[in-house]
Amino acid sequence: MLRSLKITFHRALPPAVALTLSGLILGGCGRNVGSAQTAIVADKAAVADGSDDKVKEPVTVVAAIQEKVPIYLTALGTVTAYSTVTVNPQVGGELLSVNFHEGQQVRKGDLLAEIDSRTLRAQYDQVLAIRQQNQSLLSTAQSNYRRANSPEYRQYVAKSDLTNLHNQVAQYTAAVAAAQANIDQGKVQLGYTRITAPINGITGIRGVDAGNVVSTSSQIVTITQVQPIYVTFSLPEQYLDRVRTAKKKSPLPTAALDRNNAHVIDPSGDLQVIDNQISAGNGTFRLRAQFLNADEALWPGQFVNVRLKIGELPDAVVVPSTAIFRGKAGDSVYVMKADNTVTLREVTQGEEVDDSRVVISSGLRVGEKVITEGQFRLSEGTKVNPKLLYRMPPASTSDTQLKPGQQ
Repeated sequence: MLRSLKITFHRALPPAVALTLSGLILGGCGRNVGSAQTAIVADKAAVADGSDDKVKEPVTVVAAIQEKVPIYLTALGTVTAYSTVTVNPQVGGELLSVNFHEGQQVRKGDLLAEIDSRTLRAQYDQVLAIRQQNQSLLSTAQSNYRRANSPEYRQYVAKSDLTNLHNQVAQYTAAVAAAQANIDQGKVQLGYTRITAPINGITGIRGVDAGNVVSTSSQIVTITQVQPIYVTFSLPEQYLDRVRTAKKKSPLPTAALDRNNAHVIDPSGDLQVIDNQISAGNGTFRLRAQFLNADEALWPGQFVNVRLKIGELPDAVVVPSTAIFRGKAGDSVYVMKADNTVTLREVTQGEEVDDSRVVISSGLRVGEKVITEGQFRLSEGTKVNPKLLYRMPPASTSDTQLKPGQQ
């Protein structure tokens, strides 16, 4: 090891003395300089034969796996009620009572409100009396006609009188029928004073309070049926044939997810309807799925992400999406060979499995190891040091999503 030398010259030294001192200094350093030169030569030799791990490129390596991958189409959907009914009175009068709570579950036929029926009851009793009166007149007219038309009296009755008696019978028969029709109408009107739920569902905010005089234009409440419930969404027209073909083969399961795709809100959906036309404005077609909505997690007007399953790939080759980069000839990956050198491989990218994985349609076999990190420092034949080697766990709930242009 070199020591620090401090030499103070008080006057100029003769040349011979200066040369002697220089020789002594260099002589003391000779051993260390030679050792450094030897180390540099050794390092260059190590680089040349690739025997030192320090010259290998550190990379992350993942083995391509094979799994059954479902294929999904995703879209933004809107929840719509299975049925919505606005309840209006069908007769006017004072609203005596409101028999429901806002937000209450009601079933078809449940009493919602009552209207004062006294006026309608009086009108009903009146038409009952009119019918009875007309029935009495009809009975008298029938007796008179039968007597006048009997063989013993017919010869004494003018033909015109007999005709008049016959017409009276017909007249009172019609009057009785009209009275009966008014009675039937009165029954219906009386029934309308009891306002009942027309469907199963949930009541909204009531539109009128008890004590008010209502008419047929007054709104009592709106009832919304949410079990089952619909979700309506749109897809680009390029998927129309695929969806129609898949629907003909089997029912298409549909799931509703939250806006962040973090969790499934309701997995019970089934595609019910494909609309009969494509929108000329944006080139999409509408679809509607029906959900059981057993826990009422879906609510009318809510926005959800829809995941529609249209098929599956039974033996898909899957790798992380970070392994793929675009080269001069298209999508490529670096494949690590048995001797830890890499080769560039062109591949055909298929559908996305999820946010971090993708299907390889061609160019890669199951078990081959691809570089997922550090590949941008590599070239053909580069020796690598796989610092992290692992297998991707199969994703049982992976959602292969088609991207625009994948058909």
